[in-house]
Formats: sequence, C-alpha cells, structure tokens
Amino acid sequence: MELALALIVSFGIFLLLLAAGMAVPFAIAVPGIIYLLMQHGLSALKGIGLITWGSMDSFTLTAIPLFVLMAEMMQRSGLSFRIYRGLAKMVSRLPGGLLQTNIVGCALFASISGSSVATAASIGGVALPQLIARKYDRRLSAGSLAAGGTLGILLPPSIAMIIYGSFTETSVAKLFMAGVIPGIMLTLMFMAYIAVRSFWGGAVPRETTEGGPSLLAALGDILPFGLLILSIMGSIYAGWATPTEAASGGCLFALFLCLVWGDLTWRHFVDAMHRTVQICGNLLFIIYAAYIYAYAIGVAGVGEAVTSWLVGLHLTHLQFFGARFILYTVLGCLVESIGMIVITVPLLYPVLGNYGIDPIWFGVILVMYVELGQISPPIGINLFVIQSIWDGELSDVVMGTIPFHIIMFVLLALLTIFPQLTLWLPGQMS
Repeated sequence: MELALALIVSFGIFLLLLAAGMAVPFAIAVPGIIYLLMQHGLSALKGIGLITWGSMDSFTLTAIPLFVLMAEMMQRSGLSFRIYRGLAKMVSRLPGGLLQTNIVGCALFASISGSSVATAASIGGVALPQLIARKYDRRLSAGSLAAGGTLGILLPPSIAMIIYGSFTETSVAKLFMAGVIPGIMLTLMFMAYIAVRSFWGGAVPRETTEGGPSLLAALGDILPFGLLILSIMGSIYAGWATPTEAASGGCLFALFLCLVWGDLTWRHFVDAMHRTVQICGNLLFIIYAAYIYAYAIGVAGVGEAVTSWLVGLHLTHLQFFGARFILYTVLGCLVESIGMIVITVPLLYPVLGNYGIDPIWFGVILVMYVELGQISPPIGINLFVIQSIWDGELSDVVMGTIPFHIIMFVLLALLTIFPQLTLWLPGQMS
C-alpha cells in the first residue's frame, strides 16, 4: 500500500510539473529523486553516480545522433524538396493527387531520418504552401502531414525503437525489421483513405499528369534516396552491420548526396551539427532522467510489486490488452511521446513474460501508441510542427488527424490479432 501511494504521488508530481511547463527531463527526474528520498532517505542517492555512467555508456544510443545528423543535412541542403518534387511527378497521378505525395514522401523521408518531427517539418514545409495554393482541403492537407510524420518512428530507422531497445536490451536490428510491414501497411491505409476522400466533392482538385521526360527526372530525384535506404536497411537485415554501424555508413553516404545532389554549404553543415547536438542533448537528457526514475522504482521494488499485482488480477489476454490500450491512449494526450516510453516500460516490461508477449511485438505496439500520442491534443508534437508552418488554426490540424487516428486503431487491432505481421520479418534475419 505504501509503495502504491508513493508511486501515485511521484507520478502525480510528474504530471503537475509537466502542466506547469517544466522541461520534460526535469519533470521526470525530480519525481524520481523525491521517490528515492521518500523510500530510503539520503542514502538512496548514492547510486545515482553509477546510474549516470551506466545509462549513457551505451553503444546502442550512439545511433541516435547519426540518424539525426543524416536528416538535418538532407533538410538543410534542400534534398527534402527533391524527394517531394520527384514523388509529386509520380504519385500525384493516384486518386488524391499531392495528398498521396504527402504520405509517400513522409514514408520515404522517415526511412532516412528516424524522427517524426524531422519528417513532419521537412515534408510539411515543402508541401503545405503548394497544397494551399492549389485549393486542397485545408484540414485534410494538414492532417495528412501531421499523421504522415508519425511514420518517422514506425518505419526504420526509428529513434523511439532505439530508446526502447536500450531500456529492454532487445535487439534494435530486429525491432527495425519488425516495424517494416506495419509501417508499409499504415502507409497504404493512409493512402487508401485519401483515395476514398478524393471522390468526395471539393476535397481534392483535379491535377494534370506529366509523362515521358518528367518521369525520368522524377526517378533521378528519388533514386539516390532509394540507394541510401537500401544501403542502411539491407546491411542491417543481412547482418553485415549493427544499426550504429549502418547509421555511420549512411551518414557518409548522405553527406555525399548532399554535396553532389543538394546545396550543402559549410554553413549548412555547421547548422546541421548544431541542431543535431540540440536534439540529441534533449533526447539523451530525457533518457538519463528516465534511468533515474527507473532506478528509483527499482530500488523500491515497484516493478516486482506491479508484476505481482497484475498477475494477481488474473486478467485475460484481452483484458490486459484493453487495460494497456486505455493507459496509453490517456497518456498520449498528457505525456510527451518519449516520456511515455521511459516512464511505462520499466513497469510493464517485467509483466510481458506472464502473458507470453514477445518484447519485439510489444515494442512495435508501443511505438504505435507513441504515434497516436504525437497527433493527440493537447501536447501532440506533430500538431504544433504543422501549426508552425501554416497560417490556419490548430483546431483544423486536430480535426484533420481524427480519421488517421481511427486508421491507426484499426492497424493496432490487426497487429494484436495477427502478431506475425510484426514478427515474421525479424525471424527471417541472418
């Protein structure tokens, strides 16, 4: 009872600090330290030094800055515009026109960046002005970009999966592969919805199509990125390289592409480095704070207590899935996406074995919930990314994402009923 009360108090403090506007790392670390003091006094703080070294001394986490740098170089060199331009000449032939380009462009850029925010910002910054100028439905345009940006953490490489893998000691390479089929399915489901909407009057204007030399030019815009994706994911799938090694090779390849096909100046490169340091500093600070919180609940024995409590409830698989669905749906509206992972994984991961849940499958499901959180008000980060690059109302962005929420729930149900959609490809790896 005391453990439960202390846990509720610490989590309540976490939510209050977030609501007060405190930065996420401090909002996570402060309740952890308070929890340690409540349970064992000042002596409990002695282990923080070891946690500080152990949490950051991780080969797995070194992939994060490499993928972020890759995305930043491509964004600043103008290559994200070339991706969109090439896809617009090919995909806009489909029902839905340039809205289909939004989804495919986000999927392609996601396979390079690993970041939802970078994906939404890069493709949104290029696409929104064109969509508004061509009189596309504003809500659908904004919603497709906000939702399409979430593909950045489902399709590999995924920063969220790297963080999950570092917490659970699960193979990041297999997590990457596990996200491929669900990511492709979600992309196709988004495209199918847009195709259906294109037949409703006024949502999508008629686009003229181009052929011949234009298609060859489009292939020239897209081919380098296809080779980059193939080199990264192919080396991981074949077992030739770890995610970190593949990221380092991909970073060099991306630098070459930015110099040859893009407009990467020295100033752009320095800006990309600065932005990478800022993003990774924030991410790693959150991870460090989360390790402190995980250490606090570990010292107090909360993990074992929660496991015993859940097992004692004798929930069926369906009831457990329902409880998890409610938990993450509510948290997605209240807690920042990475915070959802680092706060809940230390509590729920020990329970998975009792329900026969594969940790790789759970990692993909968790990332799907994080995706939902990124387009759920009031703190869905992708909503604010799109809002920052257009002249419309935030409410229009939110309303535009509702159909994509429903599509994600459908995919979650499919992955729950047919787990092999997630597990088949990792099982084929070398």
